[in-house]
Amino acid sequence: MGRQFRALRVADVVHQHLSSKINSNHRPVAPPWLKAVEKIPPAEVLTRTVPVALQPPNPRLRKPRRTYRPQNITYEEDELRQTFFKDHPWELARPRVVLETDGKDAQRYDWSKGLYQDGLALCGECVVQRQMWLMNSGMTKEQAYDVARREFYALRHREEVERRVAMEEARMMGGYFKGSLLVDNMRQEDRVFESWKSWAKRMTAKAEATRGQAYTSFGEETPFGSAPTESADSAPI
Repeated sequence: MGRQFRALRVADVVHQHLSSKINSNHRPVAPPWLKAVEKIPPAEVLTRTVPVALQPPNPRLRKPRRTYRPQNITYEEDELRQTFFKDHPWELARPRVVLETDGKDAQRYDWSKGLYQDGLALCGECVVQRQMWLMNSGMTKEQAYDVARREFYALRHREEVERRVAMEEARMMGGYFKGSLLVDNMRQEDRVFESWKSWAKRMTAKAEATRGQAYTSFGEETPFGSAPTESADSAPI
């Protein structure tokens, strides 16, 4: 193919190479990427561009192998998320729905009204966005975090009360609620442990009885005479 070629002419050069009849006994095979390159040709410039510097240069990173390393993408909410989930680690265990319709769901929420938003379940991201709005409204980071956290606790308490009331009403109407998978596993583990503990007690009592019987039968009469006893004469020297 040669050294001098354009990026847009890669497919043409390959076709010329495949149609050449230099060696009639050898049938060239088209590379698997040929059709993809014909549909989506590569860029005209083959040189690798240096990313735009969004941060001041770091002298320790001025090495050839780190020249093209992409910079870290950070957002203002990242620090707020880290603080909230560090204080509330169990919020990460709650299931969340991350499905979006058109990618503009965040534009439909008005965080000036509070944490509760139509179509959005209460989660840690609500606290972060509410805190962000309060900070943009003139509050400090700590004050906004306290206000958003107080609203979050109130809504969580309200959800827990509603859940308990709904469960009590359903039980009054004859509803039956089976325990969760974690509770069922713990109950099954308790049953297995109690069964093992009773078996261990029986085996321990049996072993102690066998050991005590061996000492109590020493020197008693046997069908073949008296049991042998050790004497001073037979003691090893």
